[in-house]
Amino acid sequence: MTVHDAAAREFPPFSTDLCIKCNVCTTVCPVARVTDEFPGPKYVGPQAQRFRAPGVGPDAPDRSVDLCSGCGICTRACPAGVLIAETNNRARAAIVDERGSSLRNRIISDTDLIARFGVPLAPLANIGLKNRMARWMGEKVLGVHRRGPLTTFARRTFDSWWKRRGGATTLPATADPERTVVYFHGCAVNAFEPDLGRDAVEILERNGFSVIVPRQQCCGLPFISNGLYEQARTKARRNLSSLAEFARAGYRIVGTSTSCTHALKAEYREMLDISDADAAAVADATWDICELLLDLHDRGELDVGFAPIDEPLPYHPPCQLKSHGIGTPAMDLFALVPGLRAVDSDHDCCGAAGTYGLKVERWQIAQDVGAPLFAAVRASGAARAACDSETCRWQIEQSSGVPTVHPITILAESYRRADAAREESWRRIV
Repeated sequence: MTVHDAAAREFPPFSTDLCIKCNVCTTVCPVARVTDEFPGPKYVGPQAQRFRAPGVGPDAPDRSVDLCSGCGICTRACPAGVLIAETNNRARAAIVDERGSSLRNRIISDTDLIARFGVPLAPLANIGLKNRMARWMGEKVLGVHRRGPLTTFARRTFDSWWKRRGGATTLPATADPERTVVYFHGCAVNAFEPDLGRDAVEILERNGFSVIVPRQQCCGLPFISNGLYEQARTKARRNLSSLAEFARAGYRIVGTSTSCTHALKAEYREMLDISDADAAAVADATWDICELLLDLHDRGELDVGFAPIDEPLPYHPPCQLKSHGIGTPAMDLFALVPGLRAVDSDHDCCGAAGTYGLKVERWQIAQDVGAPLFAAVRASGAARAACDSETCRWQIEQSSGVPTVHPITILAESYRRADAAREESWRRIV
């Protein structure tokens, strides 16, 4: 079953009744593998759920559930189809509702607010992000680990570049939905990685698409991960109100963050109980960009004029991508680039899990989870690695010392090399 079939899935807590106590989830859990503090997904999820039923008591949810990183590996492995990670996350939300949330968690969850202040102050903010004393103070005051995987702010947002370009932002009066896509760039591209957004637009346009970038906010996943469901629902409702008209008109919604697209495809309904017509339409219309490009290739419509890139490339498919149920389309696309020797890392989780790896009390767990992956990336001798999710890229790069990029960056580079080679050939002829 893929996430496009999510409407047919049973949402927590009811699916916990299907648990057969086989312990497969505990066996595959990357957190339980590295720390005895976490008893495992089954114990804090389906087994504990009976004590979280209405009327049992306000103190029923135990704090060990907060050690769950939300990677979703347990849900994918469960032979009975129990939504274990989702159950755990709801339990975390119950704790937050009952006891409140820390200032640290509220701040690191509000990526739009961070971007609003960080981008205009990028030169100064980036000095602070790189300064050891400032990071030490951030650890002591806020609880954000001094070596947590933080990246630097862009000088200008992707949205500002799009507006200067004169790009479309609203539903066109006349357009072909088959050749027009809606780009959901997410907060990471907007505030930290606008070059990735420009590469995505370039590739989409090269392959015959017109691109629309509508009004949007952070997908809300950081709030979901930290149990702040009301704030997440606010973000979700605003995004759905903006995106639903495109989805109902037959336009595909394409994202470069597997975390954002999974939120649109599944988590608004599975986590936040938003199951109206808008949520269903957006979920059905949403595609990961590599998923879309591979679909184009399968239909014989992808521009395959890639120039050679002769290098090894360790590739890590992030947990959120695996939750899409679409395989690893980036690996199939890498195979189209001559000379590129992409190798799947074959590792379950990098440990970042969004904001999880930033927290001072979780940082070492995140490092231990990702340690085999970091070692493999370093041992590859590659000049760079690739990964589809932004926080995973930042985690891998900081912990391995190897620059890590989105697959789209590799494909855009190959296209540009091909263009440069053709241009040089024409110059020689003339």
